Amino acid sequence: MTFPIYAGKHTQQSTPLVTPERFAEHLRERGLLEGYVAPEGIVLLYARAFARALLEREPHRSAGPYPGQLHLLDRFDGRVGVMAFYGIGAPAAAAVVDLLASLGTRRFLNLGAAGGLQPGARVGELVVCTNAVRDEGVSHHYLPPARYASPSPRLTNALMRRLTAAECSFRVGSTWTIDAPFRETVEELRHYRDEGVLTVEMEAAAVFAVAERRGFEAAAAFVLSDMLSDADWTPDFGSPEIQRGLTVLVDAAIEVIEAH
Repeated sequence: MTFPIYAGKHTQQSTPLVTPERFAEHLRERGLLEGYVAPEGIVLLYARAFARALLEREPHRSAGPYPGQLHLLDRFDGRVGVMAFYGIGAPAAAAVVDLLASLGTRRFLNLGAAGGLQPGARVGELVVCTNAVRDEGVSHHYLPPARYASPSPRLTNALMRRLTAAECSFRVGSTWTIDAPFRETVEELRHYRDEGVLTVEMEAAAVFAVAERRGFEAAAAFVLSDMLSDADWTPDFGSPEIQRGLTVLVDAAIEVIEAH
């Protein structure tokens, strides 16, 4: 059996029942987009405590189709948005970026915590993503079957240049995107580790697939929050190194949006 189950999903004759544009029209009819001006770029965040602390120190206003979740930063006159508190995982991320892109935002930087797969990695390390293994469901409804979904080279390179200019060390490589965290197996870990995959997380492949399908730019970077090995799982989600790493990534992402 192939996935998606319906074999004609990706043909030109395949017609979506509900498009993000039609959903946006519905929101306008209800008066929920009055005065909304799409930011040039949006930072996607998943760490709730970090996002809350960021917004406490950054003057902002709630905006658009996601009040309380989409925040436009005052110091950039609304050109930079932060999207947070909308859940985790591929379905949540895909729905958010698809709708926001239809409203005019063309750059998304997906920033989060990820598990480290390679020996010698440590909590707090930064990883810029170059490919995402499509081991979730969402990307397969946007793109034909393939092993990877890929980010925008231009946006990814811009992010790496900003991190380098800030003298921040980081690794570059692929991630394993899976939306069933309690079904990550030892055998899969060995498989992806031996292929050189650096991290595991829940959103990147879906965000990249939506971006490719819809024609906008997306990039992703992570800070390591836990380690996976054949013998054990070592979480350290409370480490201050994670907060420091996310701060570095957010600062670089905002500079990328401002520069482009």
